[in-house]
Amino acid sequence: MTPSSDDMSIISLVMNASLVVQLVMGLLLLLSLLSWWHIFSKFFTVKNATSQSADFEDRFWGGSDLVALYDQTRRNHAIGMEKIFIAGFTEFQKLRQRGGMELSDVMDGTRRAMRASSQRELDYLDKHTSFLASVGSVSPYIGLFGTVWGIMHAFTGLANVGQATLATVAPGIAESLVATAIGLFAAIPATVAYNRFAHDIDALASRFDTFTEEFSNILQRQAAR
Repeated sequence: MTPSSDDMSIISLVMNASLVVQLVMGLLLLLSLLSWWHIFSKFFTVKNATSQSADFEDRFWGGSDLVALYDQTRRNHAIGMEKIFIAGFTEFQKLRQRGGMELSDVMDGTRRAMRASSQRELDYLDKHTSFLASVGSVSPYIGLFGTVWGIMHAFTGLANVGQATLATVAPGIAESLVATAIGLFAAIPATVAYNRFAHDIDALASRFDTFTEEFSNILQRQAAR
């Protein structure tokens, strides 16, 4: 059923759209809700990792004893850079206690442990960002499909009308364009959020790599004494 020309509210257009267009709108609404869930969840996750890393760097470079800092960090809920520190220091102590190993081999093992921990943290932070990228790229096309289908349905319905006027064509076209609008509503926030999270995670990855190298140098100098 096509809404009358004097009832062109969004709700009326959605309720009177064809079944295929309604299914497209429902799918886009579901994608939008899921993307917003991941946006809020990822926002707090990345923000927490960034603030925790900054706080840990302040404590690390504040002259704290490494053993005391290691014990303190293990007792806390470590994330991000703290886990890299724990992984590196644990591996360093374990390899040093074995004895008979060259310092270069000890440091290689320590770096591998920290890089593996860093990659695990980045994988965790990057989780679900690909979904946001997919929503941002696919949603406009899904909405466009609904629009094209709705316009085809509207023009097919004109075959039963003796005289086609703007009043008879406009409601069908309008309800079809709502699908495109919903597609953009789902795509734009997902794309913006994805770009923002990608930038923040890349910044954290750079900080993790820098810390890994600096901490390795500190451990190497201590072991060489």
